[in-house]
Amino acid sequence: MPHEVDQSFLALPLRALADAALARARALGVEHADFRFERVRSASWRFRDARPAGSSDTTDLGYAVRVVHGGTWGFASGVDLTPDAAAKVASQAVAMAKLSAQVLRAAGSAEHVELAAEPVHADRTWVSAYGTDPFAVPDAEKSALLADWSARLLAGRGVSHVDASLLTVHENKFYADTAGTVTTQQRVRLHPQLTAVSVDDSSGEFDSMRTLAPPAGRGWEYLTGTGWDWESELDGIPELLAVKMRAPTVEPGPYDLVVDPSNLWLTIHESIGHATELDRALGYEAAYAGTSFATLDRLGRLKYGSELMNVTGDRTAEHGLATVGYDDEGVESQSWDLVKDGTLVGYQLDRRIARLTGFERSNGCAFADSPGHVPVQRMANVSLRPDPAGLSTEDLIGGVDRGIYVVGDRSWSIDMQRYNFQFTGQRFFRIENGRLTGQLRDVAYQATTTDFWGSMAAVGGPQTYVLGGAFNCGKAQPGQIAAVSHGCPSALFRGVNILNTTQEAGR
Repeated sequence: MPHEVDQSFLALPLRALADAALARARALGVEHADFRFERVRSASWRFRDARPAGSSDTTDLGYAVRVVHGGTWGFASGVDLTPDAAAKVASQAVAMAKLSAQVLRAAGSAEHVELAAEPVHADRTWVSAYGTDPFAVPDAEKSALLADWSARLLAGRGVSHVDASLLTVHENKFYADTAGTVTTQQRVRLHPQLTAVSVDDSSGEFDSMRTLAPPAGRGWEYLTGTGWDWESELDGIPELLAVKMRAPTVEPGPYDLVVDPSNLWLTIHESIGHATELDRALGYEAAYAGTSFATLDRLGRLKYGSELMNVTGDRTAEHGLATVGYDDEGVESQSWDLVKDGTLVGYQLDRRIARLTGFERSNGCAFADSPGHVPVQRMANVSLRPDPAGLSTEDLIGGVDRGIYVVGDRSWSIDMQRYNFQFTGQRFFRIENGRLTGQLRDVAYQATTTDFWGSMAAVGGPQTYVLGGAFNCGKAQPGQIAAVSHGCPSALFRGVNILNTTQEAGR
């Protein structure tokens, strides 16, 4: 059964606060104003060697008013839940816009903020797809599950230590603007993770292996049987880690790679997700991840990868971490093409950037991580589409004579144009004559973005598709954090340069 928005949230004076703020903004002559009320509850549990190592449970509650006045942005936020206080916050936002206009004029800027048009969405409600809200589960049950899983891993041969964590978020949001859009939303997400560590007491060598289960826009059922096979994952890690500890180091050079979705999602995030944020491509944003080589003048012309490459931006994907009904500018969620048949055909947009660059409409990529922060252009669920008739992962491996199968994400490095990169992983398996013949260590693959995606020779079928992602994508100053998913199938890449990380570290 679909969930309804929590009554405890609906009982807050949402409409009264919004009406007071927007009325004051109109009276002060704004071209646009929006009101956003948020309640975000976040909780975490951490275990070390099956013993509690810490926990937290916090709630961020408040509201914000954003305006365009005289062609300039203004923003203010508050926590006093009275109509008079909300009206005062609106006045502060207008005052900030006037002050900003003076600063911009003194700097010689003639930019005039306008927003792309958006249909009015009146009295809309949206709730994400989940079964059981993790906050409805007793804390003792969460702790018991993490302790049990940790103990199972610790009992495995060669496992010296185990770290376990669970992050959960329940987010409510109310939005209203001067055009007449009013939306109420609720979404749930969680991130369970376990890491086993093996230490060789005689040599001092150590290594680790982490679960592959991605964070997801799901409920407690994700940990108890729906959406991931935890039993098989936990049973397999000790032996996989023991073999990894004895595995030979990789010989550098070119290899064919079969990259599992558990690794490829992060390459998508860094080399496509950030690169197709249009504010980066225009140079308006450079914090955390730099700008982008995929500049606006290359739209429709840049050969991003092979003709097998089809990438979408998607705010509608079921269980996606960046999935919403409406963004923080009242734009309805959408799915659209970013790369089509290997060519750059789209970007991620908010309403201001869309209007500035001649796009008819935003595709719903504005988001703020708290009521005290202004919305900024943020990443959608950016995903590589599978081949409807594509091969299984086993068949992709079967087509490789000399290569490596890459599983799980680990470290990464990419330049400030999102162009030159290298990625490591959790597990690497040697491929010889179409068969896996044991693990390798110290592997990193290195390429430029267009060379890597241009080398993609086969895309797996829907049966290999997994929605990966992260809770901690950073952007903006002051910094904001957003959760985002990236779906992809397994894929085959020919002739990718492989580095030995121990040799590189010694240089």
